[in-house]
Amino acid sequence: MQNTGQTNPTAQRPAGGAARRAKPEIPAEFKAEPIEKLDQAALIRILGEPGSEPATIFRKAIACKRLAVIGTKEAVPPLAALLGDDRASDYARDALESMPGPAADDALRAALLKLKGLLLIGAINSIRRRRDPKAVEPLGKLLDGADAAVARAAALAVGEIGGPVAAKTLQRALGTTKGAVRADVAAGALLCADRMMAEDRKGALALFDLLSQPDIPSNVRMPAMHLRMAAETSLKRPRPAPGQ
Repeated sequence: MQNTGQTNPTAQRPAGGAARRAKPEIPAEFKAEPIEKLDQAALIRILGEPGSEPATIFRKAIACKRLAVIGTKEAVPPLAALLGDDRASDYARDALESMPGPAADDALRAALLKLKGLLLIGAINSIRRRRDPKAVEPLGKLLDGADAAVARAAALAVGEIGGPVAAKTLQRALGTTKGAVRADVAAGALLCADRMMAEDRKGALALFDLLSQPDIPSNVRMPAMHLRMAAETSLKRPRPAPGQ
């Protein structure tokens, strides 16, 4: 047989898959399992560790993740202390969002006065998910602020929280805000009105009527008109007698 100079790749491959490289060992400082087995007191100590090295942030991230499951109100202050750390704030917020009780709500509301920019928007979004009614007033103060992105996040959060105070806050802001901020104020008001239907139908209809006006962005105006008509039709529909 003529030797072409080409090698046979099959002949060079060791039997049994021995050519596969072994997976690299995870460094000890980046292993989650030992941290996940710690109790709350030890996890809280991790949150207070100094430094900003990747391994330190990793340890704090895993501690926050675990505290989201087992954390109590004692864990709230050290978690709140991380809300201003752009490397660990997301992990701290995830933990606070999962915690029952008012302590987490208190901490997130307090953060509204301390944070700026993306960190502030993160806190606002956490409040939105928890739907803290006590946050409506401080969020309302952000609607006319200089940071449009913060104002837009606050508008949607107020709408998600809902209720009569939220409705009044958003109605006022419709008359004072402009551009993209006003568009999100309108979107927040639509959320608010939809949530109010179950408890305050009259107030919800009034808000739908306001959102049906020609100066409201069409992406809000059209749904508002539809929901208003559906609600008015429901009011006119005869109700079955009790027991039927």
